[in-house]
Amino acid sequence: MSNTMAPADIADVEMKNADSPPGLEAGDSKRTIEIQNLVEIREQARQIEKAVANKENRFILRVLRCLPNTRRKLNGAVLKSLVNQIYPVSERDALTEYLEDVPAGLELETGRARSATKSPVPEVDAYIHLLILVYLLDTNKLTEGVRCSQALMNKITSQNRRSLDLIAAKCYFYHSRVAELTGKLDSIRAFLHARLRTATLRNDFEGQAVLINCLLRNYLHYSLYDQSDKLVSKCVFPETASNNEWARFLYYLGRIKAARLEYSVAHKHLVQAMRKSPQNAAVGFRQTVQKLLVVVELLLGDIPERQIFRQASMRHSLAPYFQLTQAVRMGNLHRFGEVLENFGPQFRQDHTFTLILRLRHNVIKTAIRAIGLSYSRISPQDIARKLGLDSAEDAEFIVAKAIRDGVIEATLDPEGGYMRSKESTDIYCTKEPEMAFHQRISFCLDLHNQSVKAMRYPPKAYGKELESAEERREREQQDLELAKEMAEEDDDGFP
Repeated sequence: MSNTMAPADIADVEMKNADSPPGLEAGDSKRTIEIQNLVEIREQARQIEKAVANKENRFILRVLRCLPNTRRKLNGAVLKSLVNQIYPVSERDALTEYLEDVPAGLELETGRARSATKSPVPEVDAYIHLLILVYLLDTNKLTEGVRCSQALMNKITSQNRRSLDLIAAKCYFYHSRVAELTGKLDSIRAFLHARLRTATLRNDFEGQAVLINCLLRNYLHYSLYDQSDKLVSKCVFPETASNNEWARFLYYLGRIKAARLEYSVAHKHLVQAMRKSPQNAAVGFRQTVQKLLVVVELLLGDIPERQIFRQASMRHSLAPYFQLTQAVRMGNLHRFGEVLENFGPQFRQDHTFTLILRLRHNVIKTAIRAIGLSYSRISPQDIARKLGLDSAEDAEFIVAKAIRDGVIEATLDPEGGYMRSKESTDIYCTKEPEMAFHQRISFCLDLHNQSVKAMRYPPKAYGKELESAEERREREQQDLELAKEMAEEDDDGFP
């Protein structure tokens, strides 16, 4: 008998070993994972109950910090089983109506789970409702998501519990997200303002931060820059807000200031937003901020470093902005027009098209500066030809404005019909190095102050080195005894 096997038989054996592990089918493996996810979410609900009982918000913060990971583990079977295990029979229908697509019989059993006899605490109820809303968003069920979101807001507004504030802040964000996806952002503006007033009066700092960011996003979605600037000037963003909310707020602030021609302030806010954003996550947010930051730097007359465009996470998304930077750096109006024509739709999608249109003046200034350095005397006709302008009069007006703005040091001779460049002065004899040095020192000091404010100290750490009352009494008794002994020794030394 031959011990060899046919190639088809070998392939069949390999497929069985790879696809069908002994004792574990594909369906059983999926069901086991779903049960593990269900147990994990139930443990999160217990953590929330523990936070409410002990009045410790750090347990709720820990649960909300895991929300992105929990979001990937949600499906209809897990959520339906969760509702059946946590809620009594009379309250299940209000939530299971959003999960009608889950076939009957797919509910999961964890072995020790029993039907609930009483309603969960409002914090757990809001969290489970939030998970259902997130699931509806991920599955693109926006119609059910609108109803679910409105019901969640009714639950939150009817409660007046400080332990609910952190979960409510997260719910406000997703409520705004549902309205944005359905194109009804303007319909919830009054509701957000009312909740912001309530959160401010109750010192709900996290809810206040989230609501301010939601309102700014609401205004900027409709390009209402004046209203958003008034909102920023009238309210105070809480310093104790999380870094993620601070990063969003600084980005929105950068967009507002850039639209209002305050490029230096916008650059400062955008740099801080990049620093406060997660360094190993939130790639999309960092790309969005970096796009706006590149445009603002170009408007300031600076050229971004090439290293920014070479980052692995930024290379593809910043490719149009790299070509834009090259066109501005060379002062090539023709190439600048090509970049606008080729990538105009993407610039509009990134909300940077209006700012990029302002760069045309910077391109012209760069080109005129290069011409002034290259030629000691040149006619307006030649300048118009090099810049691609329609007439020599346009070139003459542009050169006159550049001389008035201090872009170049030259004089115009209308009678002779030429522009004469002056000898270049030593930049170190001007105040420009001092201003640049002052700007860098201010940035370093601001960075130091922000770092100090972000430090967290353990509670009552200052008391570790202090002695207790008993130790203090013992030390005083020892000092008293020592003083008596010294006095007795002094008395024995004299007759």
